[in-house]
Amino acid sequence: MGLQRGRLFWPLLLLAAVCSGILVALYSSAVELHLGPRTEGAGDAGTRANLLCRHPLSLAVQRHPRFRNLFNLSTPVLLSGDLFTPQLWDSLSQHKAPYGWQGLSHQAITSTLSLLNGSESTRLFAVSRELLPGCIRCAVVGNGGILNGSRQGQNIDAHDYVFRLNGAVIKGFENDVGTKISFYGFTVNTMKNSLISYSNVGFTSVPQGQYLRYIFIPSDIRDYLMLRSAILGVPVPEGTDKGDRFLKSKLINTKFGDLYMPSTGALMLLTALHTCDQVSAYGFITSNYQKFSDHYFDRMKKPLIFYANHDLSLEATLWRDLHKAGILWLYQR
Repeated sequence: MGLQRGRLFWPLLLLAAVCSGILVALYSSAVELHLGPRTEGAGDAGTRANLLCRHPLSLAVQRHPRFRNLFNLSTPVLLSGDLFTPQLWDSLSQHKAPYGWQGLSHQAITSTLSLLNGSESTRLFAVSRELLPGCIRCAVVGNGGILNGSRQGQNIDAHDYVFRLNGAVIKGFENDVGTKISFYGFTVNTMKNSLISYSNVGFTSVPQGQYLRYIFIPSDIRDYLMLRSAILGVPVPEGTDKGDRFLKSKLINTKFGDLYMPSTGALMLLTALHTCDQVSAYGFITSNYQKFSDHYFDRMKKPLIFYANHDLSLEATLWRDLHKAGILWLYQR
């Protein structure tokens, strides 16, 4: 589980998933599994070599001269109490969040992880792999303007699991983005900013549902403290939200290096790639992004602005290359 800076796909250890409703839903989520209709279509991609997958992504990875050295699908996606050891602490203490715990409180980390000690904390899906369909199809829905007028809602909802993130506005856009949501991913910073920035278009609370699971992306100690507080049902402590470094960007070596972090969409998409058998990406940046507004829920067209905290050009190139390699399917128009 060591961290290798030479790799594009860093181990996704520093993610933690808990269910909506926290402790109560942690129990009920393991009882019943709701899957959407299974249809064959343009959204087919793959992750593991499975005979039931028409285009297993793992085979595409293995056959690709570049990506076969970058993917490690055996790496645990979620960080749980069972994984914590003195050796892991010593190793990850050499790296800054979210890749490690450098400068973070040992007590805060251990007290949070000790609450993630059930079997439901070690797997992204609510049931074991053996009980799941032979080919798990996942859709990751970004918030890009390319989805406005796309009428992709039915195709999105046809996937077994749907990942959404940040300002996941659904009401009024059901035909374009669907209604199904299995996972909601965020950092403390992106969640709070979304609640402030997108309240006028209907995003007034984080998604909720009995079988919904939240994916926390800890970018600093505050994220661990928030997760602990959420599980215990106590007030969230104050703190400063700092960014993470996931994709190796040239921005790290500039004066904006301390600001750089990958987008939440990138984190969710790579999480799905390490977990699902087929992955479809909707609402992500494409080469013709200038034709569309920043977000699909914008009331007036707004240009996508490339701020220093995200390397969207790097992400766009990566999604394009993964699409060409048959590792994921990227919605384009």
